[in-house]
Amino acid sequence: MDKIAVLIPCYNEEKTIGKVVEDAKKVLPEAVIYVYDNNSTDKTVEAAKQAGAVVRHEYKQGKGYVIRRMFREIDALCYVMVDGDDTYPMEHAEEMCKLVLEKQVDMVVGDRLSATYFKENKRPFHNLGNSLVRSSINRLFKCEIKDIMTGYRALSYEFVKSYPVLSKGFEIETEMTIHAVFNQMQIENVVVDYRDRPEGSVSKLNTYSDGFKVLSTILKLYKNYKPLSFFSHLAAFMLVIAAGMFFWVFARFLNSGLVENMPTLIVSGFIAMAALQAIFAGMILSDMVTKNRRDFETGLYEISAKKRKLCKEIEDGQ
Repeated sequence: MDKIAVLIPCYNEEKTIGKVVEDAKKVLPEAVIYVYDNNSTDKTVEAAKQAGAVVRHEYKQGKGYVIRRMFREIDALCYVMVDGDDTYPMEHAEEMCKLVLEKQVDMVVGDRLSATYFKENKRPFHNLGNSLVRSSINRLFKCEIKDIMTGYRALSYEFVKSYPVLSKGFEIETEMTIHAVFNQMQIENVVVDYRDRPEGSVSKLNTYSDGFKVLSTILKLYKNYKPLSFFSHLAAFMLVIAAGMFFWVFARFLNSGLVENMPTLIVSGFIAMAALQAIFAGMILSDMVTKNRRDFETGLYEISAKKRKLCKEIEDGQ
């Protein structure tokens, strides 16, 4: 079991990965640096090995798959997750690790948005997307996370081993944040500098398709984690439609004494019934979510016990 493990998911980052590894070794000399290559077609692997990283592979394409592989294979008291594009200065990693190791914080978020991100990032739609995602999640889940989609985080053993990776791509950061918030894990924000990619380094993000995936993930997780709220809003929307259709028919009935639009009346009744079903579905799913939270807490105790056992074995071995 490592004390600190630096996890770097990589895909075609030969121009920057060597510097990222070297910077991590300087700031965290006691850490083991892991680079997980995701089918790179350039010299990323060679550059990472030359810089002194432990290189492993995930052949299923997608950042979510890489992170799943990392979390399964590596045991550490503290994990530092950082991108291989050299946009995050490693100087902040020591402070982030101290929060995990000394204050038992579960997730330390490297907050770009409160520092230089909007100045350094040259893609205006990315700026808008980050702000939209941050405000949406903070409002829906009643939290104060400063940067939802940052790729720079420090994580505890308990978080890593209790987190079910479901996303495939870059929406993984959003999923991680919501998982920590919903399960009331301790989260801290550390303001970090951000610098745009160096010349010749190309982003793998697609502003529109990946942005749509992130927003879809937020909606899906909101439904999964807060079903009563989600289905109550859906029911209210359907009831408004049903009421509008009903009163339109009723107003014509008052004028003529005849129900002139029977199909419309029937449809409004079905929509109202669907709204009631949505409310009951939300209530049932909410009870299931409560049970899942109890099971999560029980599993967390088991993970903590395993961590203590691993730490004792390390101390005995020393």
